[in-house]
Amino acid sequence: MKDKYELVVGLEVHAQLSTLSKAFSSDSAAFGAGPNEHISPISLGHPGTLPRINKRMVEYAVKMGLACNCSINLNNTFARKNYFYADLPKGYQITQDQSPVCLGGYVTVRLSDGTQKDIAIHHIHMEEDAGKSMHDQHQADSLIDLNRAGVPLIEIVSEPDIRSSEEAGQYLTEIRKLLRYLDICDGNMEEGSMRCDANISVRLRGNTIYGNRCEVKNLNSIRNVQRAIDHEFERQVKIIEKGGHIEQNTLNFNADTGETSVLRSKEMANDYRYFPEPDLQPLFLNIEFVNKIKEELPALPNELYNKCISTLGLPAYDASVITADREFALYFEELIKHTGNYKSASNWLMGSVKSYLNENGISINEFTIKPANLALLIVLIESGQVNNSVASQKLFPAMINDPEKGPDQLAKELNLLITADVDDVYQFINEAIAKFPDKVIEYRKGKKGVLGLFMGEIMKRSKGKIDPQKTNQLLIKELESK
Repeated sequence: MKDKYELVVGLEVHAQLSTLSKAFSSDSAAFGAGPNEHISPISLGHPGTLPRINKRMVEYAVKMGLACNCSINLNNTFARKNYFYADLPKGYQITQDQSPVCLGGYVTVRLSDGTQKDIAIHHIHMEEDAGKSMHDQHQADSLIDLNRAGVPLIEIVSEPDIRSSEEAGQYLTEIRKLLRYLDICDGNMEEGSMRCDANISVRLRGNTIYGNRCEVKNLNSIRNVQRAIDHEFERQVKIIEKGGHIEQNTLNFNADTGETSVLRSKEMANDYRYFPEPDLQPLFLNIEFVNKIKEELPALPNELYNKCISTLGLPAYDASVITADREFALYFEELIKHTGNYKSASNWLMGSVKSYLNENGISINEFTIKPANLALLIVLIESGQVNNSVASQKLFPAMINDPEKGPDQLAKELNLLITADVDDVYQFINEAIAKFPDKVIEYRKGKKGVLGLFMGEIMKRSKGKIDPQKTNQLLIKELESK
């Protein structure tokens, strides 16, 4: 069926902006307060109240547009999107309809087969969020929390350019990365600060006409977006193969079963009765405002990824891991200011540092070793003063426990510096060879893997105070002369 039919997906990503106040009032937009604590007559839509535009919301929307290669619309208007729902206090949502703040653009994704693809963006617009209905807090009634009502959102609407669940997952990953790099949204899908609706249809391969689409609402993880897409592809193909017709419906996704179900028939634009928001004047931006935001943009993940590969000479895997998280990438950027051994810096971050962070459930911001000190550790290894295994097993933990001291000072205090001279090294080699005479015979018969056994014994006898590379060369020379 995958050879016969083509999947067509467009995603609508709602990102809750991390402003202090709401989109059109001064109410707090903070997450985590008690129910209905961050409300006022304005966010409740009481008669006689008037909205005012949050300037920071506009700045954040322009930032995201620039990061997504969009054109910035200087002449903005707002509209009322009318629909009734219990957690929408005004009975309408203030949004943008005819003139969104960002137009066009694209996001580049990298796929598992090594190819890259640009997913086109139709537009990005600003709007306010609705409140939250809770159906599991009371045995008979649904409860409403309006803290979220009026919190600023941007909605990033892609073109129907996505052709697989993998592309959808990579696109969402890149969108979330951009939001976090720009520091305008935490991208936490589990808490609802980033949500996704997927418009899914299928068509015969080679056909240029889109099929009827179904919209799966409020998907709360990248994995669930992919599962919903895969399920819908199979469901819609089965219906078409049996001669049926795809109804244009809004669907719910059940994460437990991996299946979709009908919520309601799909609304069209005319169902919302859009009309210009009468209480907000048009918003006119000037090019100086946009250019100032452009100048202040941080280095973005794609830029850093390309730098890692083309300038620093790192493998694509290293570049992906380093740039996956903004703070991790910033730590790496600071680290390589103090060392020119970029691969060693990458290895330490992806190895010992990342393992420590994962084991302790902390972020790189909470990591106690400063980049300059980690660079000094790399210098100690490069200069042959400490071997790599001793550095990772003994010196690195000591640096975590005592971050104020440099690795050179700790190495001296812990007696970890390489001090063995050539005579001592030969003694350790001969003792190891004497302990495993049968392995000497195996080595001479071509079983070179036994070198690791000898080196392990030598390291143990020397307490790590040798240069492994030089010792390995001396060991081979000694074994071949016996």
